[in-house]
Amino acid sequence: MSEDDDFINAVGDLLGSWNLSRATGRVYGALLLEEAPVSLDHLGAAVSLSKGQVSTSTRELAAWGLARTVPQAGSRRVLVEATKGLESLLEASQRRARTLVNALASGRGLVAPGSVAERRLEDVIDLFDGYVNAGDEILRNRH
Repeated sequence: MSEDDDFINAVGDLLGSWNLSRATGRVYGALLLEEAPVSLDHLGAAVSLSKGQVSTSTRELAAWGLARTVPQAGSRRVLVEATKGLESLLEASQRRARTLVNALASGRGLVAPGSVAERRLEDVIDLFDGYVNAGDEILRNRH
């Protein structure tokens, strides 16, 4: 097994611990080693996965902000590349957290004022709102 394979498998195991599939983690590991955007076929060969598995993995990575697809003019084919890191991951996480805060806030009218349920709901909203605010501050300081 090569050092590249060891790295790809280690990233696969790490992302597997984040509740992403190990295959998705392995695709991400392979993308991190590439100098330029690559095809799904290239990724499949690099990690010994089918094109379908690689396609699913790249969509999942894109949803997490870890990869992006690059359309090819005049073709349905796309290339894939790893994103630059913290900013992309944090921005994707921020979008999901804001959606969660909005969904939680919509439940305010469903709980009795002053009730245990209202306090619990507000605590959860405050927690995720604080997470979003902290993330916004990190992003502002990095630019």
